[in-house]
Amino acid sequence: MPQIQQDIEPLVAGDKLTWEEFEARWDATPEVKRAELIGGIVYIMSPTSFSHAEHEADIVACLGCYAARTPGCVAGSQGTWRMLGDAPQPDAYLCIAEKCGGRLRVDGKYPMGAPELVAEVCHSSAAYDLHQKMDLYHRAGVDEYITVLLREQEVRWHRWQEGGYVVMPLPADGVLRSTVFPGLWLDVPALLQGEMARVLDTLQQGIQSPEHAAFVQALAQRKGKR
Repeated sequence: MPQIQQDIEPLVAGDKLTWEEFEARWDATPEVKRAELIGGIVYIMSPTSFSHAEHEADIVACLGCYAARTPGCVAGSQGTWRMLGDAPQPDAYLCIAEKCGGRLRVDGKYPMGAPELVAEVCHSSAAYDLHQKMDLYHRAGVDEYITVLLREQEVRWHRWQEGGYVVMPLPADGVLRSTVFPGLWLDVPALLQGEMARVLDTLQQGIQSPEHAAFVQALAQRKGKR
C-alpha cells in the first residue's frame, strides 16, 4: 500500500516550534534566507538596510582579521547555531576551536552550544537582540556580546556575569578591549563614523600586544595537549 506523503508547513513568523520542527520547515521554505528560533518562537528577519549591511560587514571584517592572526580561533557570520533548543543566527561570532579547548561543536550542518563572542547589529535598543535574544545568549553562556545600535549610534560591549550581562564603560581613548580574546580591540568612534582603516589600525595594535602573543601561545599549548 503506497505511503501518503505529508506536506511540511512553511516557516511562518510567530509560530511556536521545537528545533526539529523549525529545521524541517526551514528546509521546506528555501526562499527564507534568515530566520531564527528564539524562546521557541520563529522570527523571520526583514530585508537588511544599507546601514545594517555596512556595519555588519565592518564587524565581520574585524573578527575575521583577528581570527586570521590568532591560530586556534574561528570567526563566522550569519551561521545558525543549535543553542538550548533554539536557533539564533548571529550577524557575527568568534570562537575558540574545539582542538584548542573551546566550546565549538558541530552536529551535522550546524554548530552547537555557544560561541565565546557574538556581535549583532540592531536598529535600536528596542530590538529583540537586546531582549529575548540577549537572554538566550546569557543562558547559553556567551561570554561577550557586542551590539551596534544604529539609531542611537552606540556600541555596547556586554560581558557575562552570573545575574546578567554588564555593559562595559567606554574608556577615554574610545577603544573597547575583549577579556576573552586578548588583543581584540575595537575603536568605537571610528567604527560608528565608518573609518574602517582606523578601526583596523587599532585592531592591529591589539594583535601586536604582549597579551595577544601570550594568548596565541596558550592556545598552541592547549592544542598540543589534546
